[in-house]
Amino acid sequence: MTLSLAIPTYGRDQVLVDSVAALLALDPPPFELLVVDQTPRHDAATEAQLAAWQSEGRIRWLRLPTPSITGAMNHALQEARGDRVLFLDDDILPGPDLLAAHERAGQADPDAMLAGRVLQPWHGGRSDPEDGPFLFNSLRPRSVEEFMGGNVAIPRRRALALGGFDQNFVKVAYRFEAEFAHRWRRAGFPILYVPEALIHHLRAERGGTRSYGRHLTTVKPDHAVGRYYFRLRTQPLQAALAGCLGDWLMSVRSRHHLRHPWWIPLTLLAEGRGLLWALRLQWKGPALLSRP
Repeated sequence: MTLSLAIPTYGRDQVLVDSVAALLALDPPPFELLVVDQTPRHDAATEAQLAAWQSEGRIRWLRLPTPSITGAMNHALQEARGDRVLFLDDDILPGPDLLAAHERAGQADPDAMLAGRVLQPWHGGRSDPEDGPFLFNSLRPRSVEEFMGGNVAIPRRRALALGGFDQNFVKVAYRFEAEFAHRWRRAGFPILYVPEALIHHLRAERGGTRSYGRHLTTVKPDHAVGRYYFRLRTQPLQAALAGCLGDWLMSVRSRHHLRHPWWIPLTLLAEGRGLLWALRLQWKGPALLSRP
């Protein structure tokens, strides 16, 4: 079983270089490392380092003209040479056993999607208590219903047979993982949580989905559209529309809106625009890859 690593990236420079360097330093190094780059232009040092790794054959640097997390992940599925694709965020440090843990679990269950552990800065290096909610920072392996796209290994051919990721999840692409997990489980395949497959998420302040601003202080629909589209794709129409209405109303029930009530109409506007966008996307149908 071979494991290709894929890092979709957008708007990141030094933290991307640090993440790639840490992955290349693992022993043994990755079978293949794809950097799926949607950044129009990096700073000079980042461009030089990525170009050097590419010329040395240590990475495959794939450049795309338009930012799309689902588009970048689909491109990685199509380009990867491994049996599995391990998707990683572009602002991480890997645990020393990251690749070996994914490989062991993949060999034990070839049809399973494998969700790894994600240690966030606020965890302070500690795992979550086992009697609390599961947030991908537990020490206990288990079956799960969803995954985090920043540390997940997927059987490549199975993913392609399902059409890959739905590229109607645009901009922030909120809930694209949940929609893919929904199709994956409906096809009869498991999702397993592998705590030994650890990354430290650095949560860079710039780039990535943070390029689209904060969802509480925007009139753009970029954050909202994915949530509504997910409902429309995975629920019966009547239930989905009722859920969308509930989401629209709940969007302004927050401490932020209590303290800054002038944002209430602006947030409702942004959410309404997101709902209309999602309805148009649903009308067109899912934007999946052609089945092989």
